[in-house]
Amino acid sequence: MSQIIKSINKKVRKSSAKRCKEKGITIPTFKQLRNPELIPNDVKEKLKSIGLWDVNPLNLYRITWKNDVKTGQYGKVNYFEIPKEITGIKARVIGLVGKYFPTGAHKVGAAFGCLVPRLVSGEFDPVKHKAVWPSTGNYCRGGAFDCRLLDCTPIAILPEEMSKERFDWLKEIGAEVIATPGCESNVKEIYDKCWELKADPNNIIFNQFEEFGNPIFHYNVTAPAVDEVFGYLKNDKSRMSAFISATGSAGTIATGDYLKKLHPHLKISASEALQCPTLYMNGFGGHRIEGIGDKHIPWVHNARNTDMVTAIDDEDCMRIMRLFNDNEGKEYLKSLGVSNDDVENLVSLGISGISNMLSAIKTAKYFEMDENDFIFTMFTDSMEMYKSRLDEVNSEKGTYSKTQAAVDFAACLMKQTIDYTKELSFYDKKAIHNLKYYTWVEQQGRTVEELNEQWNPDYWTNLFENEVEYFDKMIEEFNSL
Repeated sequence: MSQIIKSINKKVRKSSAKRCKEKGITIPTFKQLRNPELIPNDVKEKLKSIGLWDVNPLNLYRITWKNDVKTGQYGKVNYFEIPKEITGIKARVIGLVGKYFPTGAHKVGAAFGCLVPRLVSGEFDPVKHKAVWPSTGNYCRGGAFDCRLLDCTPIAILPEEMSKERFDWLKEIGAEVIATPGCESNVKEIYDKCWELKADPNNIIFNQFEEFGNPIFHYNVTAPAVDEVFGYLKNDKSRMSAFISATGSAGTIATGDYLKKLHPHLKISASEALQCPTLYMNGFGGHRIEGIGDKHIPWVHNARNTDMVTAIDDEDCMRIMRLFNDNEGKEYLKSLGVSNDDVENLVSLGISGISNMLSAIKTAKYFEMDENDFIFTMFTDSMEMYKSRLDEVNSEKGTYSKTQAAVDFAACLMKQTIDYTKELSFYDKKAIHNLKYYTWVEQQGRTVEELNEQWNPDYWTNLFENEVEYFDKMIEEFNSL
């Protein structure tokens, strides 16, 4: 039996399968999202006439890194390498591009990993239950989208200070929206709202910070995509040396767990905001790197496998956002030898993507990496999610100039140093792990026994590798009912 799915409700499962069949809904397996070549040809043919963001159940099959938006089919993994003229380092920095997922962000995959196993097991009944998505932005968008495709009812919870684009889109797709006090670092306020909603048994909370379907998706779908890109680019001397991820909900950072099994010397570097340095120094505060909620350690974070913490100044991210997206900034980058195509591709980096890039630069400098070292990270969403933020900064700072572009390039990129970095010792990792107690045992009802179990590496291997096989079996059975 699964450690995650505690029971099979045959009656609900049969009813839900019948409901899906009547609405033309089939559910892809994790294997198919990892390897779209396994997707049936009739599905692929139909996708040619369906837009990436269309509310069509066939878009469940586009929850993959391999969407080819030009053809409506599948191709190689979507990625973008940051030019050395921008990073100023010898090591190569490559990010997987999340903008080519439905909703424009990879969190739609994490939400799939949480909702689908409970739907196909009958634990979630779409007739009576509502799916509650606590989030700092993209996760609740992904959950709402998945719900619409699967004909479920979504409730999105996110901080009131998140970007206007997120709220507008959620309302357009028909989600009930609850705005909690604060910014992306105010996660406890989100949890408090979840406790209120739990009073109604028809509200099922899909908390990305504790739902293992979140890291399971990234371990089994995102990580193989990263290794595939490495295969495109490597030569005999190449090393996969680091994987960078904002901790956020600790779903994406599980990509590093998979990669480290293939590349044992790989460093997993956790990125967070300097203004809220929770892992770096047990710190707290508010910041502007949207989508990386903090002030706690997520239950699903395998802290023992994290090698490095880098804290990024959010002011650097906001200044680089202008450099990458204002016409004066683009022209300045071109004057430095950055190609037109690369400059235009910088729109693929949202604010957290910029932060991940800066963490990659710090990591490379800390470990003195060279041209044979490859650093992989995530550009989880694009600037399409932050146009209002760009307008706000422009209104506050005034017209952007070529001189300001030169200053921002020098100060925020070339002058990145190894300050606010910490290479984690065994006991540093254990200290981060132990911080889970205060959120999860004291506040959220988890047990000390399971917290102690999480220090065992086998705990994570069993969850990340065995559960997905059980999930896929349940999905195939559900589709055949």
